[in-house]
Amino acid sequence: MAEQLSLLGNISLFRSGIWKPRTKPGMFEGVGEIGLEWLKKAKKAYGIPVTVEVATPQHVELALKYEIDVLWIGARTTSNPFSVQQIADALQGINVPVLIKNPINPDIQLWIGALERIEKSGINEIGLIHRGFSSFAHTSFRNPPMWQIPIEMRRRFPEIPLICDPSHICGNRTLLAEIAQKSIDLDFSGIMIESHPEPDTAWSDAQQQITPLQLSMLLNELKWRTHLDDHEDGFSTIHKIREQIDHTDDELITLLAQRMKLSDQIGTYKKDNNITILQTERWNGILDRLMKKASDLGLSEEFIKRYFEAVHLESINHQNRVMYQNDTQS
Repeated sequence: MAEQLSLLGNISLFRSGIWKPRTKPGMFEGVGEIGLEWLKKAKKAYGIPVTVEVATPQHVELALKYEIDVLWIGARTTSNPFSVQQIADALQGINVPVLIKNPINPDIQLWIGALERIEKSGINEIGLIHRGFSSFAHTSFRNPPMWQIPIEMRRRFPEIPLICDPSHICGNRTLLAEIAQKSIDLDFSGIMIESHPEPDTAWSDAQQQITPLQLSMLLNELKWRTHLDDHEDGFSTIHKIREQIDHTDDELITLLAQRMKLSDQIGTYKKDNNITILQTERWNGILDRLMKKASDLGLSEEFIKRYFEAVHLESINHQNRVMYQNDTQS
């Protein structure tokens, strides 16, 4: 694999799961320490820096012993602050880059907490890996991307590289290119994709792996974007459009404030006449009407549903405050 990947010419890190945390016992959990020796040989032979996942202080010690270039913390480990702190303690005084995957569940504070713990250990080179989030609902993804969370991490920590892991997001080969391209369009710093000489015979996650040749084709088909700062002529054009967006956003905020004042009036009427706040039939009618209008205007029904569910919840909160205002004051 190292030989084939080295021929591609655009691989920055050779990633290998030496220890594989599995959901259930009895599943393949990696080859262990002997794999570190293999990685060291591959690195020496083909000049590709290597990286492994670490979940315990012992993993950190062994990885450094075999001159692993970059460490990464997996999603299961990120979900446990105790485990992250143990790794952070093991990294005290050590100069090695560390990548941190998002936690399994969509909890941005856990992700930030892991980042802060590793920073406090003295590690200067840190990156983030977006691998999607577990969901009980059935979707086309193994781990739905929930892009709003990595986008928010990007907003809060613009100086920290953010890498996308389409393999774990998709859980299959068919969607890899789509997710990889979307991450590039969102200004991610790189992508992490699983490759195997014979994917169907892989001992873990076979359905999401591709051959080096397929990886090469995927990378060549991706459209790599440039940053806005590199387009001086286009900046003024985008600036004018952004000004229009800002004005529109201001109008939206004003309209939402007006809507909530109307909700306050509705709340007063319901209180005076002893009427329940939630009127399901009315809400269903509003949602059906807006969904049809959204479709006619070329808006995503999913977006409109999420948006107005949030508006409806805020309206209920306003009516609740009106309903119990006097009781609270007394």
